[in-house]
Amino acid sequence: MARYTGPKARVSRRLGTNIWGTKGENIAMEKRPYPPGEHGRTRRRGNVSEYLLQMQEKQKVRFTYGINERQFRTLYAEASRKTGVTGENLLRFCELRLDNIVYRAGWAATRPQARQLVSHGHIDVNGRRVNIASYRVRKGDVVRLREKTRNLTVIQWNMDVLGRTPPAWLETADGGQEVAIRELPIREQIDTPVREQLVVELYSK
Repeated sequence: MARYTGPKARVSRRLGTNIWGTKGENIAMEKRPYPPGEHGRTRRRGNVSEYLLQMQEKQKVRFTYGINERQFRTLYAEASRKTGVTGENLLRFCELRLDNIVYRAGWAATRPQARQLVSHGHIDVNGRRVNIASYRVRKGDVVRLREKTRNLTVIQWNMDVLGRTPPAWLETADGGQEVAIRELPIREQIDTPVREQLVVELYSK
């Protein structure tokens, strides 16, 4: 997948929220609380088109979960076919990505770092190694760190220092080095700051 490798702070300032969850983004947004670019300081916030708002919400989801446009359209099409609220289905599919599970479990500081752990083969799903970041887990699946991975300094630091508490739909075991998908997440359990209905409106035109 073609991943975004440009300046993260610029994206966060443009969308008005810390997308990747890094300290640098917070600092940049505090120092310059306005969009990037030559006219960012003077850009009028009040006169924003409906289309721009919809695009911004879509970009928030895409950048947050590291999904390219083609994948995102496919994901939306699947979410719209599934029974239930399309926007909630879409966010649920994003949450069930393997790299997001690794992030939610507290093994990685950011989703890009979680993606790297998966792609380097450090994660097992139901006892088998899976190195596809977009792999979608299901209810009842068990995700765990491989034995050699558990001794990595970055893993130990993330678990000990960050101390991120997994969401209620994940059940931890083995000292936090294993999580089971106890249930599928509902909207109230997804803390991604996005108005998913605007994304639905954008794609349903």
